Amino acid sequence: MQCVTSTAFGPAELLHRLRARGSGTAVSPVTHIERVPAREGRTAPWPAWTEPAVRDAFVAQGIGVPWEHQAAAATLAWEGTHVVLATGTASGKSLAYQLPALNALATDPRATVLYLSPTKALAADQLRGLNRLGMDGVRPATYDGDTPREEREWIRQHSRFVLTNPDMLHHSMLPGHGRWGVFLRRLRYVVIDECHTYRGVFGSHVAHVLRRLRRVTARYGASPTFILASATSGDPAGSASRLTGVPVTEITSDASPRGAVTFALWEPPLLPPSSGPSALDDTELGQPIRRSALRETADLLTDSVIAGTRTIAFVRSRRGAEVIASTARQSLNEAVPGLGDRVAAYRGGYLREDRRAIERALLSGELLGLASTNALELGVDLTGLDAVLICGYPGTRASLWQQAGRAGRAGDEALAVLVARDDPLDTYLVHHPEAVFGRPVEATVLDPGNPYVLGPQLCCAASEAPLTDADLELFDGHAIVEQLAAEGLLRRRPSGWYWTHRGRPEVDLRGTGGAPVSVVEAATGRLLGTVDHGSSHAMLHPGAVYLHQGVTFVVDDLDLEDAIALVHQEEPDWTTHARDVTNLSVVNVRSYVDAGPVGLFLGDVDVTNQVVSYQRRRLGSGEVIDTRPLDLPVRELRTVAVWFTVSPQALTAGGVEPGEFPGALHAAEHAGIGLLPLIATCDRWDIGGLSTANHADTEAPTVFVYDGHPGGAGFAERAYATAAEWLRATREAISSCGCDSGCPSCVQSPKCGNGNNPLNKEDAVKVLDIVLAAL
Repeated sequence: MQCVTSTAFGPAELLHRLRARGSGTAVSPVTHIERVPAREGRTAPWPAWTEPAVRDAFVAQGIGVPWEHQAAAATLAWEGTHVVLATGTASGKSLAYQLPALNALATDPRATVLYLSPTKALAADQLRGLNRLGMDGVRPATYDGDTPREEREWIRQHSRFVLTNPDMLHHSMLPGHGRWGVFLRRLRYVVIDECHTYRGVFGSHVAHVLRRLRRVTARYGASPTFILASATSGDPAGSASRLTGVPVTEITSDASPRGAVTFALWEPPLLPPSSGPSALDDTELGQPIRRSALRETADLLTDSVIAGTRTIAFVRSRRGAEVIASTARQSLNEAVPGLGDRVAAYRGGYLREDRRAIERALLSGELLGLASTNALELGVDLTGLDAVLICGYPGTRASLWQQAGRAGRAGDEALAVLVARDDPLDTYLVHHPEAVFGRPVEATVLDPGNPYVLGPQLCCAASEAPLTDADLELFDGHAIVEQLAAEGLLRRRPSGWYWTHRGRPEVDLRGTGGAPVSVVEAATGRLLGTVDHGSSHAMLHPGAVYLHQGVTFVVDDLDLEDAIALVHQEEPDWTTHARDVTNLSVVNVRSYVDAGPVGLFLGDVDVTNQVVSYQRRRLGSGEVIDTRPLDLPVRELRTVAVWFTVSPQALTAGGVEPGEFPGALHAAEHAGIGLLPLIATCDRWDIGGLSTANHADTEAPTVFVYDGHPGGAGFAERAYATAAEWLRATREAISSCGCDSGCPSCVQSPKCGNGNNPLNKEDAVKVLDIVLAAL
């Protein structure tokens, strides 16, 4: 390895150097290179309504004139039209909503603006941008869970541009709307940034939070205009209208200049048969496996930093971000002592001061490399990055392009590399580049009618003010209000429906299952970070290994009632992998297709899941040391599933012996879960599955795939509607894989509670052939 150069390599040179590193393998790791050409920008004059002070503030920041799409969206908003701007990363969406918002504040000294973002980092970045503009009388401020209590009162009374998130709007501002009355009465604009992230159950909750906001502002005599900003997405106007409940006009023509992007699809090589899994290989044992995406990305990040290239690596999991950063630091220090200090990890769960310090170091250039979860995907201005490494397909094409767009923001050329995980969908995509580059991005899936979302949100609205018939029309809640009354949650009075309890309703917007679990070092009482409740059973069970900023801890105790996990620092020579058991029962069938020996169904199901044990695996070799039992509570979920049944006679006639039914169905289930994100805006962690050779409710061999959120998130419905396309891609992913008996690239799953046993790859293809022929 060489020392760091003073000038970073360009994308083509860097890609050449990265490919040279893999030249010793029989097959090149690069399966496809897509070159996205540079694009000239198209400007427009400042709108005639722009106040000179506002225009001068932007000009002072180097913005001589706006781009066409910025001026068009800003003018619609200024005229009172609800608008969504859906253009590419770094296309300047901020100016499109700042221009009318700041103009309103300049022309009306009483007006206010509310800005909503899905992450604290994005709101903090927007605050920096507003402060740089230096507009008098705006007094912008972030109002979130990190805001000290003594500052909150000042913000309520004095800030005219409040930057917050849907969680804070739901938990604090709307329940306390009386204290926010002056601000809400004067509200001119509501800005909803990165609105494509509001999907599934979270998006459905946010849709009702926004309807509650519209209801409360109307009580104070205000009717704010909504301005939404989105990554490029399918049907942005329709998605924005479902989210807000009002008609929205879309602007999708991107007039901003863009530097050329070299986009490479990268498949890690197969490991030699003698090489067992290592700490970085997140695959099951006993099968031919590829070098893990984590290991490959860590090495690519190392090489990029040594080349002087400012690079961010996006990683799917918190643990993955920690492992990649730690491995890259170690490799860099071996090459150039001290160079490892220029790489860090960034993820949710860090304390506020840690997050802000990392953001400052990245923006200043002190950090050359960063391994981050998607916490830094959204809009944060990472000017000057040269390359993006994407460790594993992020679940949607919208997120893929959003992450890739983090590089080359100044109009320079950029390099993006998608490193495929050993996963059916990733393997499919790197060998089918047309599925990445030749298709429009997905429409956002959300379902405000989900009763598990609508009911609690109606209770929240009733606790803020009694519900009238007009309110039920706003929420489309007529069908469920009587049920809430029968459960004793609401009571009918002549003036409306009233919330019957003293406290506020407990509603979890993000579907995490409860309050985040605090990770505390037992010896010192130091708070290390948090883990969402839904992941705590698998990540923080007693005995689990927990990584935090490159330091290893072992969990001593998990107190779910108090939401605290106590840990101690240790360097064990093993990792931990939780094992779980799932059962499913059919509640009712909503819709079905009768295709002779095959049935395709959509309906409601009850799912129970329990983490029952964990394996300790030796670092380096992956050898299983032992399996230890756990005593954790059962989790119950009422959700929506899609499933298909096949008659035993059809399976036998298709060449599947009865003894192979379980392995064939299990393999088809895994691959189906892995490929569903190809057609729905989800990833495999949003969904679950179950297969059985004879299910009690269907009395036939059955494969279930279900939404992993109460009441469903719209993913199963999407799978049912596009079953042929989904299952055809699933079949192709299995049949085209070069392994002998099944591997993580086709039918193994990283989240299988049964240790990927039994699996029968060859017979899974036969099962899917039977189903596809019948459908």
